[in-house]
Amino acid sequence: MKLASYAAQDAASRGRRYPEASPAHRSEYQRDRDRIIHSAAFRRLEYKTQVFINHEGDLFRTRLTHSIEVAQIARSVARALGLNEDLTEAIALAHDLGHTPFGHSGQDALNECLRDYGGFEHNLQSLRVVDLLEERYAEFPGLNLTFETREGILKHCSVKNARELGELGKRFLEKTQPGLEAQLVNIADEIAYNNHDVDDGLRSGLLMHEQLKPIALFAGQYDEVRRRYPDIPPRRAIYETIRRMINHVVTDIIDNSRRRIAQSGIKDIEDVRRHPEPLVAYTPEVAEKSRELKRFLRQNLYAHERVTQMMGEAVKVVRELFEAFMRDPCLLPVQYQEKLGKPDAAPNRARIVADYIAGMTDRYALREHTRLLQSGV
Repeated sequence: MKLASYAAQDAASRGRRYPEASPAHRSEYQRDRDRIIHSAAFRRLEYKTQVFINHEGDLFRTRLTHSIEVAQIARSVARALGLNEDLTEAIALAHDLGHTPFGHSGQDALNECLRDYGGFEHNLQSLRVVDLLEERYAEFPGLNLTFETREGILKHCSVKNARELGELGKRFLEKTQPGLEAQLVNIADEIAYNNHDVDDGLRSGLLMHEQLKPIALFAGQYDEVRRRYPDIPPRRAIYETIRRMINHVVTDIIDNSRRRIAQSGIKDIEDVRRHPEPLVAYTPEVAEKSRELKRFLRQNLYAHERVTQMMGEAVKVVRELFEAFMRDPCLLPVQYQEKLGKPDAAPNRARIVADYIAGMTDRYALREHTRLLQSGV
């Protein structure tokens, strides 16, 4: 497929941190995508929480299935807009590599543990994973991804950390935009977790479809499904509703983004970066529907007693693991102990401990916690 002029182009890439010969039979962004899929961090996403802790059930979404769903949505929109599908997919598959076990609760707990050591940002950790922590290649640390993929992974960043990232952090200081592929993955991420968390919430029994009837994005599609298919079984009605919800917002983004791009007059990716606001976006009406659904999920699913109880236990696990490893680094695996160096300054130790904990799956963190407690650490 011919790319639009404003899409990310291989020939115009800002390159890699460590120069490499161009791949012979695939694009630069295909190489990025392939390296991400073959990484250990990507495989571990299978056992990391989205909303429900991994042992809660086999049918609930994990970080891995979420990432695949984000990639599917994003690729569909990228094709419709003439954007680079390979880059879009690479960003989507890598965007959660730095997430801790136990979802946002684990992230918040680790951030609190690192309060005196620079804090913890999962987007920054995802970048740290691909730049440093993956150890697979002889000639460089990390995966040595292109600038454009790394740009897309880093969706958010504090000003303090942005100053330390050189060219990659400049847009957070100068208030410029990333490429359209990065903008697209950011919004596809929201579409995926909003709509699929509805599915998981209903499947778990923590949400009832009657609760969702006042929510415009759900109600409009659900009412249409019941009208057209009056005899459809309840579970199929929910699946059909969620499918239509996703289609509704995706169609809105494609149509609205086409208009915004045409009106902007942009010619290439550098014009995109200089544009004062994102060009991939919902219409105001659908944006409000999306915000309404997000508020509903925050109040009725993420704050549900069962979820908060699970996450309260998860916070305790992360905090106690951090404290144990900080007290006695000899409890860390040998490869992490070797990174501590001499002298073992507390900030460096804290960051190495955070790298280890952030890389854990839910079940591994629970197993390590049990092991350390049983050993009396």
